[in-house]
Amino acid sequence: MAQDSVCRGIDHVGVTVPDLEAATDFFVRALGAEVLYDTLRREDGPNGGAGLEQRLGVPPGSRQRAIRMLALPHGPGMELFEFDGPRQQDAALPCDLGWQHLAVYVDDVDRAVADVEQAGGRALSGPQPLPGPEAGPHNRMVYTRTPWGSTLELITYPDPQPYEEHTSRRRYRPRTDR
Repeated sequence: MAQDSVCRGIDHVGVTVPDLEAATDFFVRALGAEVLYDTLRREDGPNGGAGLEQRLGVPPGSRQRAIRMLALPHGPGMELFEFDGPRQQDAALPCDLGWQHLAVYVDDVDRAVADVEQAGGRALSGPQPLPGPEAGPHNRMVYTRTPWGSTLELITYPDPQPYEEHTSRRRYRPRTDR
């Protein structure tokens, strides 16, 4: 078993986006993110070559055009990457292999959906109750899509969940008292 000092939690999530400025605007408007800093400004890029290709495992000719770190109000950072190169595919869907969605804890799912839609995203359905071991009167979630097609889950579970009866371990929930 890993020791507690080995992994403390998620520091940031990296997201490749088609347009850094548009994606920043979306995450600021939809999730209340703040820009922390630019690791690679567009005017200083692009960054490419054999070192980048090896470090990131991307095809020859791939170039980073811009990189920006955002901070979510009560959670890990989001590092946005804008690339160009010989290979770019559409955003992964939940049925694709690999990291398939980002879930953010929200206090009010309905308001969060409205914020996502106002920022240019869309809900795939209305908010749904959390099932089975996550159920609770006010525990809900909804999947949404960003303007470029990535899947963003909005989730809340303010009520006790049935799994809590069987273990003292709890899911991570961002603190809201800071």
